[in-house]
Amino acid sequence: MEAYSTTRSGTLGERLAAAAGLVLALVLLKLPFRHTVHAARLARRLDRRDLDAARAEALIGAVRHTARLWPGRAACMETSLGAVLAAALLGRRLNWCLGVRFSPPPVEYHAWADLPGHGPVGEYTAAGWHHHTALTI
Repeated sequence: MEAYSTTRSGTLGERLAAAAGLVLALVLLKLPFRHTVHAARLARRLDRRDLDAARAEALIGAVRHTARLWPGRAACMETSLGAVLAAALLGRRLNWCLGVRFSPPPVEYHAWADLPGHGPVGEYTAAGWHHHTALTI
């Protein structure tokens, strides 16, 4: 998947939350990683309601659409954490997953947003999901 999207998705509230979530993610990822993990865990405690798959896809798309404005790196780590934080700002729940893929080579480290009971959101999964989760928040 591309780190950014030129297609606008989500409602105005979701796009605003996506922008705020991406900014928060960019700031948090400048801190030592233990602080980023702690902040993500705190954000997960704000969740109140489940997010349906269509809204989760729209939220990921909104974060990727916002990321096109950032002149720096906005890859999987930034967009997935931004989506998790945006969901928390909306009072919704998304998991933040960090993992690795060993096959097919080369080894690839990846971060993604995961919807409980649904799986990875906004990821190409038609050929199967080959990433192993190392950390789920």
